[in-house]
Amino acid sequence: MPMTDPRTVPDSPSEATDHAAAPGAGDDAATLARGREYAAGALATEADALAQMARDLPEGFDAALSAVLSAQGRVVVGGMGKSGHIARKMAATFASTGTPAHFVHPAEASHGDLGMIGEADIVMLLSNSGDTRELGDIISYTRRFSIPLIAVTKRRDSTLARAADIAVILPDAPEACGIGMVPTTSTTMALALGDALAVAVMRLRGYGREVFHTYHPGGKIGAQFLQVRAIMHQGAALPEVRADQEMSEVLLEMTGKGFGIAAVTEAGQLVGVITDGDLRRHLTGLMDSTARQVATPDPRTIGPEALISEAVLEMNRAKVNALCVVEPGGRLVGLVRLHDCLKTGVV
Repeated sequence: MPMTDPRTVPDSPSEATDHAAAPGAGDDAATLARGREYAAGALATEADALAQMARDLPEGFDAALSAVLSAQGRVVVGGMGKSGHIARKMAATFASTGTPAHFVHPAEASHGDLGMIGEADIVMLLSNSGDTRELGDIISYTRRFSIPLIAVTKRRDSTLARAADIAVILPDAPEACGIGMVPTTSTTMALALGDALAVAVMRLRGYGREVFHTYHPGGKIGAQFLQVRAIMHQGAALPEVRADQEMSEVLLEMTGKGFGIAAVTEAGQLVGVITDGDLRRHLTGLMDSTARQVATPDPRTIGPEALISEAVLEMNRAKVNALCVVEPGGRLVGLVRLHDCLKTGVV
C-alpha cells in the first residue's frame, strides 16, 4: 500500500478545504482573496495583542526595567527555537542603543558558553511555555551564582517563571496561525517587549543620535550621522582665491580644481564665491576685474559639524550645488558639494 505524505494530510475540515483549493489556484481571484483575508486576520490578531500590551504593560515590566537600568554588567539574552531568534534581535537592539548585551544559545551554554555569563550580568530568558528543557542549565547556573534572572513567558506557573527573580508575563493572546501552534503572536509580543525595554532604557539614560551613531557607524543609518567635516574638500584641494586677485588667476584656480566654484577670502575670512554663473554675468570686462568685483557676496554657508543631511537640505533650499564650510567666526575651512553628499548614500 503506498504511503501517504504527512504534509498533505489536513489537520481539520477547514484545512482540508484550503488544501483542496490550493493546487493550480495561485492566480485564481477567489484564492487570492481568501489569502488576503487570512493575512489581514493574522495582522489583526497580532495588533490586538500589542494593543493590549500597550494599554496594560505586562506584569513584571517595571521590575525588569529597573534591573536593566541598574545592571553593572551585560544583559545576557537567551532562548530556543523561535524564541532564540527573538532573543538574538533583543540583544542586538540593547547593544545598539547603549546597553551592553549579547546572546547565549542555551544548548551551547551547556557545553562551555556558561562562561560567557559574568556575576555582574543579568540574564533574560525567553520561552513562551516557560518549560523549555534546554534552558535548565542556564537557570541552574544563575541560581548557583546569584545572577539576576528575568523570565519572559506566558505562564506564571511555569518552571522558568517560578525560578526567576523577575517574571514578565506576556498576555495569553491567541497565535495568529489559525491552528494555535505556530509561534506568531507570542514571538511578536516578545520582540515588541524587547524593543519597549531597550527604548525605555535608552530614553531614560538620555541617549540620543550621537550615542546611536557611536554604535552604528555603518550603512545608510551611519551615513545619516556623518558630519560635513568628513567629506569636505580642504587644504590644497580647496578652490580659494584672494579678494584682490585678478580674474585671470581666478580662472586658473577654478579650472585647476575643477569644481566650477571658487571661494573668495580676505585674511582667511569668506567674503564671497565665484561660480560659472558669475563668470557668464560678467563676461564684459571680465579679465579687467578682480575676484571681489565678480563674486557673489555673503554666500550660503554651513558649519563643519553640521550633518551631511543638513547640508543637502540647505543646498536644495538655496538651489545651489555647493556650500562653503566656515567656522563660527567666518573663517573658510572647506567646500562641500551635493555630489559629495550623494556619494555617502545619505539620500
